[in-house]
Amino acid sequence: MNSLSRFQPALLSLFRFVTGLLLLQYGIAKIFKFPAVPYFADIPPLIYAAGALELVLGAALMIGLFTRISAFVLSGEMAFAYFLGHMFKSGSPVFLPLLNGGTAAILFCFACLYISAAGGGPISVDALVRKEGEEPSGAFARR
Repeated sequence: MNSLSRFQPALLSLFRFVTGLLLLQYGIAKIFKFPAVPYFADIPPLIYAAGALELVLGAALMIGLFTRISAFVLSGEMAFAYFLGHMFKSGSPVFLPLLNGGTAAILFCFACLYISAAGGGPISVDALVRKEGEEPSGAFARR
């Protein structure tokens, strides 16, 4: 066994926390206008709803509460954000995230998709709630 693999569970928790924190900041900027970002100054209702998801589920992801479901919903939201808000921004329907500003949406989409499959790690509310020695069950359970 690789000596670095012992850090994997803790790093998964750290990855989940940082991903949630970054999504939370987008939610705060969209909903509370702090910090003042010109791009989020006057947003349509759909972006406002996305901000609400990022605010609530980003916070849930940070603490590791309902991690798999929260991350799965956020992954879908980020895919939706890319295809609706970024894909055609560069003037053509070509997959060029560097030109259409969609790099963060794609990264968040796949980061959240990974977290939804891997779980929240040992440092999470989900891990505290789960009884000692009980394995998670359901579609996303590790086998």
